[in-house]
Amino acid sequence: MTSKLSNPVLYLMSISAGLVVANLYYNQPLLHLISVTFNVTESAVSNVALFTQLGYALGLLFVIPLGDKVSNHKILKFDFLLMVISLVAAGLSKSLLLLIISSFCIGFTSAIPQLFVPMAAQLADEKGRGRAIGIVMSGLLIGILGSRIISGFVGDLFGWRVMYYAGAVIMVALFALLRWKLPKLTPQYKGTYGELMSSLWYYFKTEPSLRLAALRGGLAFAGLSAFWTTLVFLMEDNFGYGSSITGAFGLVGIVGALAATVVGKLNNRFNKNHIITFSVILLIISWVIFLFSDFSIIGLVIGVILVDLGLQALHITNQNIIFSKNPEARNRVNTIYMVGFFIGGALGTTLGALAWEHYSWNGVSLLGLSLSIVIALVHLIFKKKTLS
Repeated sequence: MTSKLSNPVLYLMSISAGLVVANLYYNQPLLHLISVTFNVTESAVSNVALFTQLGYALGLLFVIPLGDKVSNHKILKFDFLLMVISLVAAGLSKSLLLLIISSFCIGFTSAIPQLFVPMAAQLADEKGRGRAIGIVMSGLLIGILGSRIISGFVGDLFGWRVMYYAGAVIMVALFALLRWKLPKLTPQYKGTYGELMSSLWYYFKTEPSLRLAALRGGLAFAGLSAFWTTLVFLMEDNFGYGSSITGAFGLVGIVGALAATVVGKLNNRFNKNHIITFSVILLIISWVIFLFSDFSIIGLVIGVILVDLGLQALHITNQNIIFSKNPEARNRVNTIYMVGFFIGGALGTTLGALAWEHYSWNGVSLLGLSLSIVIALVHLIFKKKTLS
């Protein structure tokens, strides 16, 4: 690791990534409570999670490329203001429609953690890049999982609205810390915003490894989103547990997230195609376990550990591959990858809700298993282009 990226700054980016991305996932353990508040179906309330992820995907598309053109501090100033307003608006929502609109805005403004990943890759040297990406991703993944734990308990104790208000307070404090401690980066790109956005198509068209990474990541995240969107309904219907128990499953997933640093280091030592193969095997095994665990908490716990570990290993390897090229455009290639990743998440949320509504937990499990098998087939067919 070079002196350009000190450990305190690296861990600040990691923690910040986790706290901001948590805004996207507070709603998942709260969906049942929200459906009761507005007297709507489980399928209808799943639109809260869906539009949060769609907002995030569009935030990635239109905001994150600016990291190659505009100072990171300037982006943070405007983005955090809109983020806090959106969180407060969600808490004040008097109808499901208003909550869905606010959730979309929360997703759009919470794309900021994806500035930290390429920033870590840029400030680290070649030897330490895998570790830096792994540490930031570890914080991001712990934020995703930890948010479900926190929101589940807060929802049971104080109601779902309080979670959004608390999120707004956390964002105000975090913005002050980032303005104080985060290094200011001034990119060298001199083109217009339109030219910047047009270049996304160039990188997508000319980089097969980037296209494959986006497809692998999107399919894997679709499966995980289907799982987390419907788990709260499984807990209510089959076990009689509330949102706090559903959120507590995030504690189990953190086991996988804590391995991010290890996976990052392994990326510097082992063939990335082998790591991808191992990741996909873990995903397939996890969904087979889920299929037979509709009345087994132990099975669900084992499945969560494996599915999070498999996704994380795949995700970090994907990012290490795309960041190894085009150093002048890391924010843009990360945009392309993450847009694909979260479009997959939005698709998984929709398909998961439909699978639950029509085929219950078996439908959700077969959906996740099918998506994982498609990843395996894509990897086997196009393995030679993965690193090209």
